[in-house]
Amino acid sequence: MTATPPLPPGFLNRPFAHRGLHGRDAPENSLAAVSAAVTAGYGIEIDLQPAADGTPMVFHDATLDRMTDASGAVAELSPVELGALSLRGGTGEGIPTLDALLAQVAGQVPLLIELKDQSDVLGAAPLTMEPEVARLLRTYAGPAAVMSFNPAIVAAVAARAPDLPRGLTTCSFDQCAWPDLPHATARRLASIADAGSVGAAFISHGHHDLDTPVVAAQRRAGRAVLCWTIRSLAEEAAARRFADAITFEGYRPALRSGP
Repeated sequence: MTATPPLPPGFLNRPFAHRGLHGRDAPENSLAAVSAAVTAGYGIEIDLQPAADGTPMVFHDATLDRMTDASGAVAELSPVELGALSLRGGTGEGIPTLDALLAQVAGQVPLLIELKDQSDVLGAAPLTMEPEVARLLRTYAGPAAVMSFNPAIVAAVAARAPDLPRGLTTCSFDQCAWPDLPHATARRLASIADAGSVGAAFISHGHHDLDTPVVAAQRRAGRAVLCWTIRSLAEEAAARRFADAITFEGYRPALRSGP
């Protein structure tokens, strides 16, 4: 079992804006959405995909089609090329690097950083951006934690930044949502059996099945329970019966105070 660095003090005090506080002129995972979240006082959840050279880019999808006018894989282009693509719904901003985002946030609010899987089946894969993510976050002074659906990714970052708080992104791993996932892998991941071995301080679980024995077992083990993605006050009220913090979009939850 790997040592478990705790979440930074106050990390769970506020909701996390899913892919930043995106909206008009502020596309998801853009520096504009990050700036809006900082101004509003929310924590920020972002996603990372690797550029061709392994530079971590703040982007959710593996392909460019949905969020830009380009097509093809993010991992086929350089950071400069990705930065030159205008994000849809914005005012010309390109895809930012993690380095640029860290410089903009500068410790003002907590960061929850999800590394997207590159194996396609949530298994072992060649290292791409993990070494650079670890390098950047080792020297980042603000509150931050990393997570992934893939335990191998979390373990790879932990090996290079053992003091960095980390967790697992989790859900029921329904085969309809993960059509290419082997059944044995889906069962293991749904049981959250890897939390101890990767030194997870938390899980971030799909909000539709928070009231389950497997989530309750994680809380008994001392792990914080976050959840994704809340889209209304009603969903928030239901989730907060079980979750310590929420990731949200599409509405403005109240900021909370306390330890």
